Amino acid sequence: MLGLSLQPVDFDLVAGLVRWALAFGVIAIVSIIVAIVTSFAMYGAVGPARVGAGLGQAVRDFTSISARRVLAISSLTFKEAIRRKALLVFVVFGVLFMFASWFLTGDSNRPELDVEVYVGFVFTAVSWLVLPVAMLLACWGIPEDIRVRSLHTVVTKPARRNEVVIGRMLGFSAISTLIVAVMGVVGYVWIVRQVPDSVPLICRVPIYGNIQFLDRTGAEGKGVNVGDIVEIRQFVEGGSKAAAIWEFPMPAGEPEKLRLESRFEAFRTYKGDMNRTLRVRYTLLNPAKKIEVPLPVFNVAEFSQNELDVDRKVEFKNEKGKVETFDLYKDLITDGKLTVKVQCLDRGQYIGVSIGDFFVRQLPDRSFAFGYWKAMFGIWLMIILIVMIGVTASCFVKGPIATLLCFCMVVLGQPAHDFMDKVVSGKQVGGGALESVYRLVTQMNQTVPLPEGGLATAIQTLDRVPSETLRLASNVIPDLRSFWMAGWVGKGLDVPWAGALLPSIAVTLGFALPCILLGYFSLILRELEAK
Repeated sequence: MLGLSLQPVDFDLVAGLVRWALAFGVIAIVSIIVAIVTSFAMYGAVGPARVGAGLGQAVRDFTSISARRVLAISSLTFKEAIRRKALLVFVVFGVLFMFASWFLTGDSNRPELDVEVYVGFVFTAVSWLVLPVAMLLACWGIPEDIRVRSLHTVVTKPARRNEVVIGRMLGFSAISTLIVAVMGVVGYVWIVRQVPDSVPLICRVPIYGNIQFLDRTGAEGKGVNVGDIVEIRQFVEGGSKAAAIWEFPMPAGEPEKLRLESRFEAFRTYKGDMNRTLRVRYTLLNPAKKIEVPLPVFNVAEFSQNELDVDRKVEFKNEKGKVETFDLYKDLITDGKLTVKVQCLDRGQYIGVSIGDFFVRQLPDRSFAFGYWKAMFGIWLMIILIVMIGVTASCFVKGPIATLLCFCMVVLGQPAHDFMDKVVSGKQVGGGALESVYRLVTQMNQTVPLPEGGLATAIQTLDRVPSETLRLASNVIPDLRSFWMAGWVGKGLDVPWAGALLPSIAVTLGFALPCILLGYFSLILRELEAK
């Protein structure tokens, strides 16, 4: 369902830049100190001077970099990748698409779900085929050049080592771009041909808002926990004053009609009439003018979207039976924001809501290709990031180790990053490592607080050491969760800029400079004669 997988969280670019600058600065300072200490131990008093000379040479190399030499190296890298049969991946890709329709059988009762299946297959096939190819090329390129001594013919010429690193990154990125582009075109055509004509391929543009809750007495609080395994949603009690209130920023201009779209989860405490779904009502609010305009009641369409159009002139009957009319923009929207209250009307029943379950839908819809290529752009960014990490790793370790390092980055950057964030923020149920061991030995439930005393204080204090280490690791390991954008496209939604594209671009650009610098210095210190 929509809310379980797609929770729009806007990326804070300023905070991200600050974190990047702090991490980069700390690592750079620590690296320089370690280099000075090591050089002093190896060369004595002249060691720090050699470190300073190396830094000065680095400044000269990067300020006098030649675009012509970089492009020449990248061109040779591109041709080398083709000679290494990198394009044979198209054969595997073609075989997959020739027989995919045999196994991806659709649901005749709900053909709209086929779109999500087909989109997921295309993006999974592209990422799983291109990622290993790009990883192997990037991780084995420079080590192989050192092994066959072809790199010697480059470094003995005017080409600098930073130009070698950048040229390698650009060359492998170019061949990866070609593969992703061809596969993306084929995948798009395949999806369009597979989806039946009765199912529209569209790209709905949502405007998400902020959410807050009222409890059953009408006071500000939070939703009810009904014991759902997935804790993304909170539940609103029906037949009471409990409600979920959204505040949406309105789009530019004043369109004559707004479309409210939702996908809520129903939770029943008694069977009731199973042929009738739960009743829900929207109420437009203007807290400043104390205006409340209830909209028509509708039944929740479970496992599907609920659409309700709101005209500019909103009419409703008040308690006295008199029809009142309000202008959507003059009377209900305040400071460019629309406030909507959502309530369940069935007593003893609940509706589950989250920030991604309700949004204002911009009209008209965009084409399916618009969202598709934005999501494919996310796959391309991830491939470029892995190429940069692979080339950097190959500058100081051999091919197998560099490949293993890249693979670990991919694993830790997707499912494991969520776990690291929970541990670092203290939201992980059961506490840190030592606290988890203590609970395991004493058979204590994870949700039960530790008994007060010196032992609990000591455990929580000692847990801060690995927690802070994990915090540093979470800043170094790339967060790849935002790069996978197929979920938005499969559900017919536009890929959000602030929630998916911006963090993906920021992560890729954020790793570019550190990877180039690390690869440059590693290649300078590496013994090229060693095989």
